[in-house]
Amino acid sequence: MTSIQRMPLLSKRMLVFGALALGVVLSGCSDDNDDDTVARDNAGSDASPAQTATVDFRVMETTDIHANVNDYNYYNDTPDPGIGLVRTATLVHQAREEMNVTGNTMLVDNGDLIQGSPMGDWRAAEGLAKGEVHPVYTAMNTLNYVVANYGNHEFNYGLDYLANAVDDANFGYISANIFKDDGDDNPDNDVPYFEPYKLVTQSLTDRDGRQHEITVGFIGFVPPQIMQWDRSNLEGTVVTKDIKAMAERYVPEMKEKGADLVVAIAHSGVNTEDYDPAKRAENSSWYLADVPGIDAILMGHAHLVFPGPAFADTPDVDLERGAIKGVPAVMPGFWGDHLGIVDFTLNYDPETETWRVAEAKATARPIFADGKSLVEADGTIKALIASDDQATRDYMSQPLGRSTDDIFSFLALVKDDPSVQIVADSQKAYVENLIKGDVNLQDLPVLSAAAPFKACDRNGVCANESDFTTVPEGELTLRNAADLYLYPNTLVAVKVTGRELKGWLECSASQFFQIDPESSEPQPLVNYTGFPTYNFDVIDGVSYQIDVTQPPRFDRSCQVVNADANRIRNLSYDGQAVRDDQEFIVATNNYRANGGQFPGTGPDHILFNSPDANRTILADYIRDNTPVTPTADGNWRFAPIQSGVDLTLTFRVPNTDRARNFVEEQSMASDAFDARFIRVNDNDERVYELNLQ
Repeated sequence: MTSIQRMPLLSKRMLVFGALALGVVLSGCSDDNDDDTVARDNAGSDASPAQTATVDFRVMETTDIHANVNDYNYYNDTPDPGIGLVRTATLVHQAREEMNVTGNTMLVDNGDLIQGSPMGDWRAAEGLAKGEVHPVYTAMNTLNYVVANYGNHEFNYGLDYLANAVDDANFGYISANIFKDDGDDNPDNDVPYFEPYKLVTQSLTDRDGRQHEITVGFIGFVPPQIMQWDRSNLEGTVVTKDIKAMAERYVPEMKEKGADLVVAIAHSGVNTEDYDPAKRAENSSWYLADVPGIDAILMGHAHLVFPGPAFADTPDVDLERGAIKGVPAVMPGFWGDHLGIVDFTLNYDPETETWRVAEAKATARPIFADGKSLVEADGTIKALIASDDQATRDYMSQPLGRSTDDIFSFLALVKDDPSVQIVADSQKAYVENLIKGDVNLQDLPVLSAAAPFKACDRNGVCANESDFTTVPEGELTLRNAADLYLYPNTLVAVKVTGRELKGWLECSASQFFQIDPESSEPQPLVNYTGFPTYNFDVIDGVSYQIDVTQPPRFDRSCQVVNADANRIRNLSYDGQAVRDDQEFIVATNNYRANGGQFPGTGPDHILFNSPDANRTILADYIRDNTPVTPTADGNWRFAPIQSGVDLTLTFRVPNTDRARNFVEEQSMASDAFDARFIRVNDNDERVYELNLQ
């Protein structure tokens, strides 16, 4: 890995930062709060500016690229102008050109970079031979990044592959809350596994044309939960610690070593629960705003846009200024669809010999909006990754077999669905074959948990078909298998009791809003934004109903919110009610099994960790069973609602011919699914009413 070369500091740090005269003064940077300034002790210096100075300075962020270097959807083999670092790169060029002095900028990345798209899968499957460069770094090395932070998905392929990949980056990596596992119980002697922070010194030009040097301290964080999500890759080698606690530890040290400005690069979203270090919160960016000395927060992981409407009801947030508790903050979406920008103006006071943030503003710029592309792709990067692009297309075109019908996920959140069924079937067959001959396991019923990974986007918008699984009838390729199973998980089998099984399903049932059976007003059925669809596990092999008139027992993190609530009705196996003490094997993935959030999961429940990826198991299943007939077995449905009024329960799909035809065909084919079209809304979504009476 090539480290950032630190430039020699002047004896008196003479730099002042600035932004584009944005006229926004952050309350957290006011003169009456020294903790929120970038004032520094310059005792012993022998040089200082003779007068005040102002520098316009811009920090830019990419995050959650997920190996989407190209503006191309490899799942349906078509261009996609709404994604891709090749387009974000154009925003970077524009943002630099807007500055009076283009050198007054720094660009950083916030992780989840090498995994998440077919290009990342192809590169990992092929491996990286000596001299080969991962395509993300082929692109990024042209853009002059100064530092990058590790995301949780960086560890999906193991530490060796990660080290081999990032070795070709022309910039350094940081993470302040990952430590070497030394095998003892003393946290005080733990040694960081990576560099926790970097101090980057750069010469900038003030508004009067004078040169100054400034040292920016970048500190990185990853969700501590990587130890659950990638346990098999990390256990025994590293441990993780709380994000805020490590910020409080290292930020003062960074200042002592000369940081004039401290920027937290947190691969972490926003959680407004009361801070508890023992919980080691996955989403800790809101807490970082309370750490003295942090001057900006660059966020990621949640695949959201900040500032943006998704945070309109978040306390202590200023969407106009782009700030959390007065600290400028930004989160630029995912897959390269936005560029995060934080602009600063710092003024130098020669009397006090201090630098102070005078103005700051954070924004997230899109590459695509209102149905049209806002930028063209960077031609240089396109040319550099041309061979990677072709190799990815060839990789995805490998034939697997045939399907006798369409496999679409437009209805995966409102009825049992073939896109989930085929994944569940492949996992179940794999585990049943694996336990043959094992006298301790072969007689236990095998169930299979699978979720709709693609069912609307993270912002709850269901307008784009690309946010759904769309596998047409006919030939199936690896491209289709990747569309059906999005993540590079490995299969894990867990043993659960009937009581735990019901709890697992209760958590999944939090996907839905509580319905008022006496209200005649339209009521949305699916909580698209408050509960991630990848947590809506359908467990195949048992039958059950979901009663949405009851409150959810759990929140999106499977924390109990209504202990007495029961949405799961008539849970049965082989025609008999499931007993609390009845034992089952559930085929799932390493993310779910190791996470420990859902009842019945966690290390104590794991029977075995398979070396095979769920997607590979799915691909092999298609090969061995072609042609496949993607028919859902209807093992779950909503419980009928008794009401004295006509209920209007709504769900949404894209306003496309394919989605419309699929919904109408499914409604006509089954008495158990009765959907009626209502309207097309302002987001260009088709709104349907689902009849549960």
